[in-house]
Amino acid sequence: MIKKIPTKSSGQDLVAKNIILMLQEYIGWLGFKPAIHFELEGCITRPQPSFTIDYQRINARLKANNIEGELVSEFWQNQWEYVSNFSQQSPLKEAQNLSAVMKYLPCWFREQGIKQTYIKPVVWAGDQGRFATGSGTIFSAQSGAVHIPNAIQINISALNTQGDNIITDAGFGEYLQQCFLETSLNCALLYLPEPEAYQRLLLKTDFGLAQELCSPTDISGGHQGSIALYKKFGKHNQDMGVTPLIYSANNEVLVTQQNWQESARIEHRLGASSLFYNPFYNVIFALLNLIDALHVYKRGSCIKLLKPEISKKQLPQSIFPSNNEQGSLCLFRQETWFADSIDNIYKFSTFNNINLPDMLHDGSGKALKAEIIKNYQQDIFSGNSL
Repeated sequence: MIKKIPTKSSGQDLVAKNIILMLQEYIGWLGFKPAIHFELEGCITRPQPSFTIDYQRINARLKANNIEGELVSEFWQNQWEYVSNFSQQSPLKEAQNLSAVMKYLPCWFREQGIKQTYIKPVVWAGDQGRFATGSGTIFSAQSGAVHIPNAIQINISALNTQGDNIITDAGFGEYLQQCFLETSLNCALLYLPEPEAYQRLLLKTDFGLAQELCSPTDISGGHQGSIALYKKFGKHNQDMGVTPLIYSANNEVLVTQQNWQESARIEHRLGASSLFYNPFYNVIFALLNLIDALHVYKRGSCIKLLKPEISKKQLPQSIFPSNNEQGSLCLFRQETWFADSIDNIYKFSTFNNINLPDMLHDGSGKALKAEIIKNYQQDIFSGNSL
């Protein structure tokens, strides 16, 4: 018998959930439907070397709990990935899905005898394989510890009233990417929420793992950067939107169909896998950027407003000040875009009689930002007061 997750709601994220409802309603009023999807990486410790994860059993748990996604194996032998399905779920439902997966996945692994599940930025010495010199795919005879970085990626796109993806239209995708490139530095606290998340950014250089790892280390664009625009080509220059149509008797793909327009999206690849990562805050961050881009798109082509190539930006080295750097907490405290955008949309929605959740008020954005910052007024990672 498959047990279902209790639907009991946590009051901690209630304000954030209602802000998402407001943003969804506002985007609908603009004439569009937002699409948000998550990908979550993590690891396990196997009970014995020959142990095989029963992904089918866990995916049955996901389906029974109305979670639109599936668990699959990732590159490293002890690494797994939760991948969201494109099933037209709302951004709020998508955040609820990820929140449930992070909470209950360790329980579902324990049902298989797996005692340790890691939802964390780095699994230290998580594997022993090393690539041969000059190779990105061939393992050498010499083994060495590989520290596995785990990410939470968020995909963003939007549909018009005809149900068409507008990422490919009139420079909209490029402009949306530009929005994320401009807001991601000051909002790094949202997607890099714990100290180890910043160690993840340094793995390739500090431990000589450039061949083994392709995780991002800075804020960059293009179709291979940390904030990637996927249209015809993906992260590894692979064709996007390819669907197999005909297979051979040996299960080889003989005929495919490509529709990259449907799968075009922005993929924000900077987030660190962490139990401190809040899906609701990060959905708000994504929707606010989407709204900024939609405002420009509604006025006509975005192409003329695109800036020259934005230089790569280095991410903060830590949450708190260090090495004469402010840290992500200071950057988030000083920035105004996040809270002001929420409050401006509230005021506009009130003036135009757009349906709003009852519990929101003028200043909800500033209140939410204050709550996020308040979490770091005490060292939540060790329990010590700062």
